[in-house]
Amino acid sequence: MNLNKLMKQAQKMQEQMAKTQAELEEKTVEVSAAGGKVTVVANGAGDVLSIKIAKEIVDPEDVEILEDLILSGVQQAIAQGKEMASNEMTKITGGMPGLSGLGL
Repeated sequence: MNLNKLMKQAQKMQEQMAKTQAELEEKTVEVSAAGGKVTVVANGAGDVLSIKIAKEIVDPEDVEILEDLILSGVQQAIAQGKEMASNEMTKITGGMPGLSGLGL
């Protein structure tokens, strides 16, 4: 096996992954909770970009429900963003275990 060729392939894969990671920061997922009353937008890097809450579900006497709905929406949005990122990285690594987490 040609070590030089292998190194070039690894460098190319690393460049593709860096490009994909930058693109994932621009891609978004949108999750609705409580029948669309709470909407959370996150990107493929796992960052929450926005949270929208419908006025009709804001009850000062029951803040706990609102907190739970927001938490649920955020968790779902982050999970979907991570799944999108994982799918994109798998395309580059060909499903080789561990490579997407190594930055290679």
